[in-house]
Amino acid sequence: MITTASTDSVTTITLNRPDKLNAFSGTMREDLLAALRNAEGRVIVLTGAGRAFCAGGDVDYMAGLQKECDVQAFRKLLDAGRDLVTTIASLDKPVIASVNGVAAGAGCNLALACDYRIASDGAKFSESFVKIGLHPDWGGTWLLPRLIGRGAALEMLMTGRMVDATEALRLGLVDRVVPAAELAAETERLARAIASGPPIAIAGIKRALRQSEKNDLRTQIELESEHQLAAFRSKDAAEGMAAFFEKRAAKFSGA
Repeated sequence: MITTASTDSVTTITLNRPDKLNAFSGTMREDLLAALRNAEGRVIVLTGAGRAFCAGGDVDYMAGLQKECDVQAFRKLLDAGRDLVTTIASLDKPVIASVNGVAAGAGCNLALACDYRIASDGAKFSESFVKIGLHPDWGGTWLLPRLIGRGAALEMLMTGRMVDATEALRLGLVDRVVPAAELAAETERLARAIASGPPIAIAGIKRALRQSEKNDLRTQIELESEHQLAAFRSKDAAEGMAAFFEKRAAKFSGA
């Protein structure tokens, strides 16, 4: 239910349960976690098969747990979601969500956890937890307000309403919207553009942006200096400067 394909320096991970809108069931959470941790290359793309990105958790399964009041089994689902979101944040590799359709509940928050979101014009987003009497998880109450502001986040979280791609772009929920027919190509173009950069600097940028959410300006500048010194000492810096003077494209190795 999770497929992985690697080409050059980009690994694409696909949620592959299209008949159920890629809703998480069975070992999908654990399999996705393993795929993220084992991804090769310099950039990871996360997408869904068929007409959805991910519809969240399997409601039939959760309803069974709720009927049996199996809190322990339900807690395992929450822990798996926590591990996925925090792993994406901790990876040095940038993770791009290529949102090809509906992203609801945990699927919405999975997209939010990624470093960049490119969506088709047919994508839709919903913090649908309240629709079935549940509270948001997978970091939704932390991720969403940082992207769209507290008021807009409150409305989405408390009503569970569906937001289309146009509104998602206006709110800042996604970074870019493209026609559905162009999503795969545009995602690949973006991933390759990032993957062609210097891996040490790219990893530092991701870490610095994450830290900027809690650092004051002075602390952030000190962090930038640490990353800059690491990049300065790298062979990639020598290659980049040589390429600049020789008027050619740099070939970064990550060394």
